[in-house]
Amino acid sequence: MWIDCHCHTRYSYDNWLEPVSLVRRARSLGLDAVVITEHYSYEASEPVAAVGRDEGFLVMRGVEIATDAGHVLAYGVEDDGWNVWGQNQYLPLHAVIERIAGLGGICVPAHPFREIGLASLMERILDVQGFAAVETHNGGNSDDDNSLALHAAGTLGLPTLGGSDCHKVAAVGRCATEFTQPVSDMAGFIAAVRAGACRGDYYPPYHAAAAA
Repeated sequence: MWIDCHCHTRYSYDNWLEPVSLVRRARSLGLDAVVITEHYSYEASEPVAAVGRDEGFLVMRGVEIATDAGHVLAYGVEDDGWNVWGQNQYLPLHAVIERIAGLGGICVPAHPFREIGLASLMERILDVQGFAAVETHNGGNSDDDNSLALHAAGTLGLPTLGGSDCHKVAAVGRCATEFTQPVSDMAGFIAAVRAGACRGDYYPPYHAAAAA
């Protein structure tokens, strides 16, 4: 099954993508699910989950956290109690990883080789302990950025994830993750990642449609 593991809607407050447009686009591409990772807040994605329920499409939820050493995708939290710092940006990376793990979740570096200031780890990724996987295929990245992330994942011996990082409907599904064991909820998602039963890639149906 294929899941777009890194999606944003207008509830990230940096775009105008309506949740229903995202969900219907994902379904039309043949994706099995999406994970909404709104910036800074898990609770911000509740309206998107409601749309998923109305549409009969699996919408799971995480959060994208801005740390002092790069953006991190956190999966497995259940509310915004994860944020004990009282701010939204430049949170301490190692403390964030520890906090999410303590809540039973996992952290994955987002677009680690996209060179945009503090939004990416770059080569520092090799020195960080505690990541469960690496986002190796990000729809907003260059191919070179994704290749560097794939090499880093291999060096670290970590599973790989893919996500579109969509902020508009045309980007949905550009990259995604193939799971080799069933995922029906976030607990199953995390179990699959921990088992290495996942592989980030450019989502074939998206690119076939673009080439047609």
